[in-house]
Amino acid sequence: MDSLVFDSFALLRFFQKEPGSQTVRELLRDGLAQGTPMLINAINVGEIIYIVQRRFGEQKKIEVFIHIRQLGLIILSCPNDLIFRAAELKAAYPISYADAFALASAIEHRATIVTGDPEFKQVKHLVNIAWV
Repeated sequence: MDSLVFDSFALLRFFQKEPGSQTVRELLRDGLAQGTPMLINAINVGEIIYIVQRRFGEQKKIEVFIHIRQLGLIILSCPNDLIFRAAELKAAYPISYADAFALASAIEHRATIVTGDPEFKQVKHLVNIAWV
């Protein structure tokens, strides 16, 4: 399997054991076993952190961040060229700004996006999507 880019939707489903969490769990397990690069953009990590802190508090936010690191996910930085690419994607498609970073990262790394976010239906012609 090629690289996987996880968006915040998929990981929030996983952490909260919501529908789709089992699919995310299997992708993470298989990715580790097969040495598949598993990526997440720093902007999407920030989105997870603020959502978890808002809903569950400071301690849970720290636990989730530690869990992200333990899952073996590589956190991608946001150099200027990626910021500009994400902005162009956001301008062209009706997706959230954070989703534009996941999309730009997937395009850059020729990766499959792992998501259940219906916004990505608008861009399914640009990348492969593993739906959860």
